[in-house]
Parts: sequence; C-alpha cells; structure tokens
Amino acid sequence: MSKKTIFILQDSKESCEEIASLFEKSEEYSVIGASTDGISAIATVAEKRPDFLITELVISGYDGLSVIDKVKNMGVDTKVIVLSALCREEIVSRAVAAGADYFMAKPVNYDVLIERMKEVYSGGDAIRRNNGEGLHRVSLEEKISKIFINVGIPPHIKGYSFLREGVLMAVENPSIINNITKQLYPMIGERYQTTPSKVERAIRHAIEVAWNRGRIDNINNILGVRAYVGADKPTNGEFIALIADKMLLEKG
Repeated sequence: MSKKTIFILQDSKESCEEIASLFEKSEEYSVIGASTDGISAIATVAEKRPDFLITELVISGYDGLSVIDKVKNMGVDTKVIVLSALCREEIVSRAVAAGADYFMAKPVNYDVLIERMKEVYSGGDAIRRNNGEGLHRVSLEEKISKIFINVGIPPHIKGYSFLREGVLMAVENPSIINNITKQLYPMIGERYQTTPSKVERAIRHAIEVAWNRGRIDNINNILGVRAYVGADKPTNGEFIALIADKMLLEKG
C-alpha cells in the first residue's frame, strides 16, 4: 500500500521538524517536504499534489488563510489540516470558510491528529465548510484542550486524548456520565482501538498527573468554585462531569 503524502507549512524550521518527526516511523504517511514560506509552499503543492497540507496560519509570504484559499482553488485534491496556536472561534471560522478540512490547536497529540486525518481523507466526520455542528465540535475541542493544559495534563499522554473524548461525549450526551463503566469507557476504547480498562487507567493517570503538579488553584479558578482542596482528588467521572458541565454552561 502506497503511503499518503504530507507537505508541512509552519512558522519555523523547528515546528516543521517537530511535526515531521511525528510521522518518521509511520507506515501510512510520508512527509515529502516542508517550508516556512507560503509562496513557495503553494508552488510545491501545485507541483507535487500531496494528499495533505499541514499548515500554520501565521507564516511568511502568503498567510495561512491565503494559502488555504489558493490550494482549494487549484483543483488539487489536497486535504488541508490547520495546526495553530491561534484558536479563537472567529479564527477557526475563517479557516474553515477558506476551505480548511480540519483545525487543531497546538500542542498536537499525534494519535488525535492521525485519527482526524483519517476522518478527513475518508470524508467521515471531518469538518467541512459551512458545517455549523462540525465547527462547534472543533471549537469545543480547543476549549477543552486549553483547560487540560492549564491544569497540567500533558498532551503527549494517552489519558489526555481519552479525557477529551470523554468530555465531548458527555457534552453531546450528558446522561452517559451515569454509565461511565458500561458505556463511556467502551466507546472511547472502540474509537482508539483499546480496552475499556486501559481507558480507565489512562484517564486516572492523567488526573493524578495534574494533581501531582499542584495545579489545584488553576482547576478551581477554571471551574469557578473552590471544588478541591489539598490532596482531595476527583474520580474520573467527577472530573469529566465538571468539565462537561462548564462547557454546557458556556454553550448555553
């Protein structure tokens, strides 16, 4: 099976190398080039027609939004994934309107990135232009990611992705929090091709990491109440429910 090709366009050589390194051992994807300049990236995409363009928004030459627009008007079937630290809702909206197929906030979790790339390529749950529901989901993902980073849950551990998926599921279906063992863990496990018990342990570990880092004040500030003191620590279900409730209140 031939590998799907990727061209990387980021704001620095270091960022290009960091993202390229995620795919070094991949059997499905191959990085065919990288650039920090939007003008040269457009020329390369037109010539090599990669399956994916992974771009930032703030770059030299053409900015990211212009690059997306030009790629989408070239007639090439290149899927555009935006990885950016700029993730305000209006920015996400503009990127999607320009033609971005998906938008993720930095720092990026490799497993989640690959999952979204597969969705985009297959035309499944990918974010499309003028798709209000999809835009809401990607915006929600970025808000949840910001919370996790602020409370000290590092994006490279498995529990980060599992927790984020759990919160998204709880926002979409609040009653699922009452069936965390029989429904939520198995559903996350199925999505990430792992077992419910591994999902449970990874989420518990992620919460423990946050508490061991002493970010309790951050957690209380984010939740808006003094929910936890000292070594007091929530269960997996309590933590997911608290973040999901915050998302639902903001949505409302």
